[in-house]
Amino acid sequence: MPYRQTHDLPASVKDHLPAHAQEIYLKAFNSAWDEYRDPSERRGHESREETAHKVAWTAVKQTYEKDETSGQWRAKKSHH
Repeated sequence: MPYRQTHDLPASVKDHLPAHAQEIYLKAFNSAWDEYRDPSERRGHESREETAHKVAWTAVKQTYEKDETSGQWRAKKSHH
């Protein structure tokens, strides 16, 4: 099911991602939830929820990265 607010996100997301990354996750998850309503749109036998979570993590990883030393998620430095 789509998430109404970041407070509703799973602990695996909420407890690890900064607030802005959680917002990205929520928007991407909800968008993918709608986009992949039809099972034929998904890869293999993944559930709608599995697919939406994968899309959401991919969206987060475009802007955030996990620090290998601390394990904390942080915004990627922009390369100008």
